[in-house]
Amino acid sequence: MANKQQEICFLCGKTKSEVNQLLKGKFGYVCDACIHEANEVLKEQEEEEISENVQLATPSQIKSHLDQYVIGQDEAKKTLSVAVYNHYKRLRQNKKLDVEIQKSNILMIGSTGSGKTYLAQSLAKFLGVPFAIADATTLTEAGYVGDDVENILLTLLQNADFDNKLAEKGIIYIDEIDKITRKSDNVSTTRDVGGEGVQQSLLKIIEGTVSRVPLSGGRKHPQAECVDIDTSNILFICGGAFSGLEKIIEQRNNKGKSIGFNADIEKSSGQIFHLNDVQQKDLVKYGLMPELIGRLPVITTLNPLSEDDLIKILTEPKNALTKQYQELLDMDSVKLEFEEDALKRIAELAIKKEIGARGLRSIIEKAMQNVMFSIPDRTDAKKVVVTSGVIEGTEEAVVYGNKNKKIA
Repeated sequence: MANKQQEICFLCGKTKSEVNQLLKGKFGYVCDACIHEANEVLKEQEEEEISENVQLATPSQIKSHLDQYVIGQDEAKKTLSVAVYNHYKRLRQNKKLDVEIQKSNILMIGSTGSGKTYLAQSLAKFLGVPFAIADATTLTEAGYVGDDVENILLTLLQNADFDNKLAEKGIIYIDEIDKITRKSDNVSTTRDVGGEGVQQSLLKIIEGTVSRVPLSGGRKHPQAECVDIDTSNILFICGGAFSGLEKIIEQRNNKGKSIGFNADIEKSSGQIFHLNDVQQKDLVKYGLMPELIGRLPVITTLNPLSEDDLIKILTEPKNALTKQYQELLDMDSVKLEFEEDALKRIAELAIKKEIGARGLRSIIEKAMQNVMFSIPDRTDAKKVVVTSGVIEGTEEAVVYGNKNKKIA
């Protein structure tokens, strides 16, 4: 039997009376304080290992990667590149330093189809971190029909193969954030379960908290198996179209200006106020809580895509839509070409329908349906040319056989 005087921690030398607990192990006794210290060291090493696995490229390298997949939006790409670089550099910061670097969560403002979601996806893929997309319109305040905000974290955890530590270094993109705003002219006495209540819930996870996430999804209940996720190091990117925000910016810029003849001169000057003039107080007036805006310090705007931008999106990126369809037909040993007028017509339709880059695929899919249906059976087909008439649905694609002979 061990002597009472020998019951000391073999690591720090403290006796049983000097510690809360002394545990006997294979090589002697160890105190609870040393066990706790060892756990903290292991935790720090694990966090450093995960942070090292994140590909920390410079802002210019991040932007160069985005340039390969996203056309235009240079200012937005620069802003995102710097914010993401600083965020993941923050994770590698020596925690013993006095200066605490805060998160660079991001708010992206731009019309539908301008590339907000695709930018966030491309960033996460390049960095090699888990990524999750959430639609703010499906979220409701806890206790009401809809999704709890914790379900966003569950999606991220699933995409990280249920690796908590890896999920805690991921990126979450919350789309349609403008749809949960609190409208200043809303005089309804009913509870705003999908607006300010959701903003309050999002505020907690965006600023950083340890959240209990039910692994089964849905609502939390006492019997549900839950896991703790620390959101302090998760990068949140929020996006929205913010339709009507330009009017708020215009009102702010015109506030205090004289009326009468001078007002007519101002109105006739044709001055246009763009989204890149946005200030935090404009977003507050739009309906976002000041506290939530404060947790999204990096604000960037995306310009509506022009016809030229859409044509470039169709042809230039590595995974451009035209290249995808060319690859599909190439598997049938058929070459696919799009005439310039056809590309122009696709872009015109996307602008007319106000669907931006997001709607390009549906336009091409509809136009290419007959081609994709019939060509696999045409063993004599060697080349297919898509014209503007094909896009408009007024004519069939031109099919060529051997020796570039037109056969259909």
